[in-house]
Amino acid sequence: MSDKQRFGEIQVTSPIIKFEISIDQIRQVIHEEVTKAVDEVMKYRQSQLPPMLTRKQLMELFNISQTKCSELLNRADFPVFREAGVLIPTHLLFKWIEKNTRWVTENTDFNKEAIG
Repeated sequence: MSDKQRFGEIQVTSPIIKFEISIDQIRQVIHEEVTKAVDEVMKYRQSQLPPMLTRKQLMELFNISQTKCSELLNRADFPVFREAGVLIPTHLLFKWIEKNTRWVTENTDFNKEAIG
């Protein structure tokens, strides 16, 4: 009886698997994984924020100036609640970000240029 049989060791030889993958397929996988990671960060970040953001909190969150903040707040599609001053509903803000990020991906070559 050999030592391997006596101690119950099993020898397994792994076959080598070869496959080909294109640069576009790699880009797609990376894009999907980055999108998932960003979604998770956004969910976490959103859960750490108050339900309504002030103008100052928006500026800090986006790291933008008063001018850029005013531009955003005056956009017709930007979610802002003006009934109690200027407040931004956090959940709508993140939906707006997702919608506008998706628009850039679908209508421009920005992400393709950044990856390539």
